[in-house]
Amino acid sequence: MTQTADILPPHEPALPRAVNHNRHLPASAPLAWLAAGWRDLWTQPGTSLAYGLGVTLVSYALIYAMFTFGWAQILFPALAGFLVVGPLLATGLYVKSRKLAAREKVTLTGMLFPHGGMHLFFVGAVLMTLMLVWVRAAVLLYALFFGWRPFPGFDQITTMLFTTPPGLGMLIVGTAIGGLFAAFSYAIGAFSIPLVLDRHHDAFSAMGLSLSYVTNNMPATMVWAILVVGLVLVSLATGLLGLILIFPLLGHATWHAYVAVRSN
Repeated sequence: MTQTADILPPHEPALPRAVNHNRHLPASAPLAWLAAGWRDLWTQPGTSLAYGLGVTLVSYALIYAMFTFGWAQILFPALAGFLVVGPLLATGLYVKSRKLAAREKVTLTGMLFPHGGMHLFFVGAVLMTLMLVWVRAAVLLYALFFGWRPFPGFDQITTMLFTTPPGLGMLIVGTAIGGLFAAFSYAIGAFSIPLVLDRHHDAFSAMGLSLSYVTNNMPATMVWAILVVGLVLVSLATGLLGLILIFPLLGHATWHAYVAVRSN
């Protein structure tokens, strides 16, 4: 006699559970991130300071190339674009902070050649593309408001921008467009590279999670963005020499910002 098994109706697939990325961080949290970054900076300081010196020297070389090849007019957009690619340039500093937390050996070679694979390269390519698009947009804005007028030089640029209708118009429109570029690049770049290094996420998932972390923790991440811009402006005021110290500090602190917002 054959026993017929009961055939159960198939269950409906469960919907994916919504993930809440709000960590309820106070607006003062970035101060703790800076303090933690400062500790990492002065733990084996030679590696971090050498890294900051390297970024500073590369910045000087690029500025020299701009003036040598007659591209001085893109200096200011390029300096703004530095904030876009900053997370990519700080990859080695994330590696150091991660190794310090894991009590692993830190070497400058390991910082310069991290194990991130093609996904790390792809996130970097997206950030570099955003920077290049912003620089190109700035050139087009200049042409839109001033036509084929040659770049007047840095001794006249302030007067031209603040005392002429085209200059004021370009400032207003350029600030609005630049703000959109900055907000988007910050949202997708703030934590995407640490996610690739730490959790081995693919590039698209890492950028999406970074966007979610930033938008769900706005009080802390907005204060952090303001601090980053402020400290970079301090570096510019010192003729970029401040980058030797400030860039490693921001890189290490960004890692601790990522630790504060990541999923456990």
